[in-house]
Amino acid sequence: MKLLTVTIPCYNSEDYMGKCINSLLTGGEDVELIIVDDGSTDKTAAIADKYEEEYPSIVKVIHKENGGHGSAVNVGMENASGLFFKVVDSDDWVKESEYQKILEVLKEAAGDGKTLDMLISNFVYEKQGEKKNKVMRYRHALPEDEIFTWKQVKHFHKGQYILMHSVIFRTKLLRECGLRLPENTFYVDNLFVFEPLLYVKNMYYMNVNFYRYYIGREGQSVNETVMISRIDQQIKVNKIMVDYMVENKQKLKGNRKMRNYMVNYLEIITTVSSVLLIRGGTEEHLQKKKELWKYIKQKDRMLYIRLRYGILGNSMNLPGKGGRKISIEGYRICQRFFQFN
Repeated sequence: MKLLTVTIPCYNSEDYMGKCINSLLTGGEDVELIIVDDGSTDKTAAIADKYEEEYPSIVKVIHKENGGHGSAVNVGMENASGLFFKVVDSDDWVKESEYQKILEVLKEAAGDGKTLDMLISNFVYEKQGEKKNKVMRYRHALPEDEIFTWKQVKHFHKGQYILMHSVIFRTKLLRECGLRLPENTFYVDNLFVFEPLLYVKNMYYMNVNFYRYYIGREGQSVNETVMISRIDQQIKVNKIMVDYMVENKQKLKGNRKMRNYMVNYLEIITTVSSVLLIRGGTEEHLQKKKELWKYIKQKDRMLYIRLRYGILGNSMNLPGKGGRKISIEGYRICQRFFQFN
């Protein structure tokens, strides 16, 4: 069995996948790389096959019909032989020196008999055109360099959240929780770092800048214009997260800190959905925003009150054109500060 499986979803990634794969190959024989060619029409498949040919004990290539990012991650989870599991997108890469530190901690966890459900590390926004890159750290919210539980988790500030880039899960946990991401849908990475949390008991945080998250490629899914054009998929993921909270209400009651974190994360996703609909600006967009908030209210009134009447919920629901302008400006300030999109 390998220590770590890294799945690399690839779709028409010929121009940048090499940088990603080369950075991950430095993990050596402890790591299994599963390159999932998601129905690419360029040279992605040939490049992937060449890596498998050169590194047969490390690289496994799976070719499949196009099904989207979630579909590629599902295939990676199904075929993973590693004790731990991570997703690295094909336009991102990892810092090799920090990679070695993370592998050492995973080895220790695997060897001492303690169950480690989730390892968290920092990620760096490698934003095109920016001289200084923003780092997402968790040092004030999480204990460092030790196994801890939800009881020891402190307060996450607004804009500080655990993304797919931050986490390595225990592979068996992902299978036990029955995680299955929707196909042909963008933004399912939010589900990947949301639904398994209910099963996470033991965590470990390393204050290292491991994952490099590239932002700035034309047509990238987090580009604001692209997100508005795919707003129905953002809303779909948003509603799945609401449903998950409601369906697991009783289980969440016993763990206040986990529930608070999940509600706060859902608040951020709902804020993003709302402001993108405001930015869309058409009557249809504004109607979809009303429908989203109505959906949450009908599903769970208490959850609705918490989301709607918090700082973010209030700022996204100011009345009239003037209110919408204020909402957008508030979002712009957050964008500049946190450097997302």
